Amino acid sequence: MYITASLDGFISQPDGDLDWLVGSPVPSKEDYQTFFDSVDTVILGGNTYSIMNYMDLLWPYKDKRAYVVTRIPISDDEKVSYITENVIETISELKKEDGKDIWLVGGGELTAWLHKHGLIDEIIVTQIPQVLEDGKPLFSDKLKESDWVLKEHISYSDDAGKKVYQRA
Repeated sequence: MYITASLDGFISQPDGDLDWLVGSPVPSKEDYQTFFDSVDTVILGGNTYSIMNYMDLLWPYKDKRAYVVTRIPISDDEKVSYITENVIETISELKKEDGKDIWLVGGGELTAWLHKHGLIDEIIVTQIPQVLEDGKPLFSDKLKESDWVLKEHISYSDDAGKKVYQRA
């Protein structure tokens, strides 16, 4: 999982708006590119995917296999395949395949659910020193207890920071 969160643990405004990230610090292009090159598959929640489509962004994952987890059955399109049933089993099978890493892009409900089923083995959070007071939380549900080890911590010049945790 690789995601950006506010100081108070939100990943977006209550309506899903990401404007608070505009002008926020990001990892260096080299750091991001190294991470991006380490994955060949991305998994997004249905809300995250809808927001990206609504924002009319260029599809950033064109060279990756992309899966959208959604409750609404939809036919696959040229960009993504949809996972509407047997989500845990399907993602477990994806993790067993040969290839590069899988990037869980978000959102909060999906990340909490996959964490509950032990399918997240690394969490990379870039924390922006901004308080949103309300919004969509990093994890939408109370998480089950688990142990994580800090593998890396990078501080940026503007007081933002990136932490990489691995499941203990």
